[in-house]
Amino acid sequence: MTRDPADLTVADYLDGAREMTAANRPYLAHLLAEEAAQRTADPVTAAGIRASFPAPVTNRTESD
Repeated sequence: MTRDPADLTVADYLDGAREMTAANRPYLAHLLAEEAAQRTADPVTAAGIRASFPAPVTNRTESD
């Protein structure tokens, strides 16, 4: 089902973030949670969302 992104709610984005976490897609989970946080009027709630879905570490370590 295709939806207009403007119609999505904070809960929709958080559901997507949880699904991406369960699918081991932390970067997508972080992006969806960030969108949810930006759409949240309460700064404390937004901070809680961001804390629940931190940015994944993108550093790669090389091994021989």
